[in-house]
Amino acid sequence: MKNFISVKDVSDINALVAKALKYKANPYADRMLGVDKKIGLLFLNPSLRTRLSTQVAAKNLGFEAIVFNVDKEGWALEFEDGAIMSGTTVEHVKDAAPILGQYFDVLCIRAFPSLKNKEEDYSELVMKSFVQYAGVPIVSLESATLHPLQSLTDIITIKEQIEKSKIINRKSKIVLTWAPHIKPLPQCVSNSFAQWVNAWGEADFVITHPEDYELDEQFTKGATITQNQDEALKDADFVYVKNWSTYTDYGRIYCNDPSWMLTEEKLKLTNNAKVMHCLPVRRNVELSDEILDGNNSLVTMQAGNRVWAAQAVLSEILKAK
Repeated sequence: MKNFISVKDVSDINALVAKALKYKANPYADRMLGVDKKIGLLFLNPSLRTRLSTQVAAKNLGFEAIVFNVDKEGWALEFEDGAIMSGTTVEHVKDAAPILGQYFDVLCIRAFPSLKNKEEDYSELVMKSFVQYAGVPIVSLESATLHPLQSLTDIITIKEQIEKSKIINRKSKIVLTWAPHIKPLPQCVSNSFAQWVNAWGEADFVITHPEDYELDEQFTKGATITQNQDEALKDADFVYVKNWSTYTDYGRIYCNDPSWMLTEEKLKLTNNAKVMHCLPVRRNVELSDEILDGNNSLVTMQAGNRVWAAQAVLSEILKAK
């Protein structure tokens, strides 16, 4: 694995999941793999689970991890090719990234979309620039359109549960459902989850959302899509809850209908489904307390698995170097 930007960088999803679960069983199995190597974690945006889980994963492999908050501690970076830098940006990525590539063996980058310019966000300029100029492997800690470490974690969690529940002789039914929120959120997690579940191919996958909340078809193609949440939830084994803003009329909130929040009553439509969310979550807006604190919630386990997802990815990158 040269870089980890999307599911397209993974040749065998199940093998990567299996590696992550081996690390979960034995976190220090490859504790010398990253000895005398440095990993740089660059954050252009805030993070909690992604930051800490990646640091723990790196430590488990013997890396020295250095975290740098570009948005607070560094110069404002310019990414546009040919830019006349007479504004607020101080340093061009063409100058910064090659230096960082000399400092680190692996670079991890986190950058959010603006939600103002769809073409610019979906061009993935930030991530592509680091891939182009750094000269070392790049790991996405979330980009303008995708969150691959989260999605790998999600597949790990689902696979773990399938093995525990011994679902056999049929595919699991996985539902991604839109949820209300107080502000427009990126489509990254939803895009990425759809991309990974479709590429995995081991589940019947349904996406449900209100009118006008269609996601980019390049990520959802292969899923069944419906605006009837009750219909989608019927007989589901897993329900992934996530808000996202509009894609076509980019970055807006058209509907904030509280009836889309998942509750215990709605869960009765499912096959006693396990409920997932990437966190952070607005309690009693996106998900009810009764779900989050109930026996069907996988949210805490899911977040814990972030370490093993990151460790599996970093291990693959080191072994490919």
